[in-house]
Amino acid sequence: MLSMPIDSHARYIDDSSAWYVLYTRHQHEKTVAQILTSKGFEILLPLYSTARQWKDRTKLISVPLFPCYVFLRGALERQLAVMTTPGVHAIVSTAGQPTPIPHSEIEAIRRVVEGGARVEPHPFLTCGEWVRVKCGPMMGIQGILVRKKNLYRLVLSVEILGKAASVEIDALLVERVSTMSDCCDGRSRALARTDVRPRMARFTKIESFQGGAMVRLARVAPVPRFPSR
Repeated sequence: MLSMPIDSHARYIDDSSAWYVLYTRHQHEKTVAQILTSKGFEILLPLYSTARQWKDRTKLISVPLFPCYVFLRGALERQLAVMTTPGVHAIVSTAGQPTPIPHSEIEAIRRVVEGGARVEPHPFLTCGEWVRVKCGPMMGIQGILVRKKNLYRLVLSVEILGKAASVEIDALLVERVSTMSDCCDGRSRALARTDVRPRMARFTKIESFQGGAMVRLARVAPVPRFPSR
């Protein structure tokens, strides 16, 4: 099992309502989610549908929106039970402490996926036009507006992972919340302060384990300019 050695004197705030991220083995996300759910943990594993071609047919299957990552709510006091789950490599952390995901990010992903919208992975953006959905089922959700062919998509980011997803949206349903230059400047300052590369070391003595492994998230960036009205 992979993990990051944690200082036994390290302190963190155990917020049972906060969401954290587990780094898992490739193609073990569903197994990890099922096992942890059976252990009583609250899990979120965003999925999306995609077509896969076999020799004799094309099949629509559900795959993780963020490969190798599973979201876990609270339960830091039961880290041992989490880390001994088959397929779990580490808890995404910063400076040796599990890093909670901003409520706005996890809620945006959850609402889009559970609302049945056609969501799909999207390259993580560093600049763009930040907008807010002003009405409809996704009202209040913020992200970056991008244009894909003749359609507009709202890009939602999970900064700590440096990953993003997008959902189709009518450009008339959103309003600008900041300028492109503001977003770029803010993103540059954030990257200057934070190293988002995963750091993990092999863990050998389970009885000495005190915390999770390490990784840092990166937030979704903004998008293209608004269509002229």
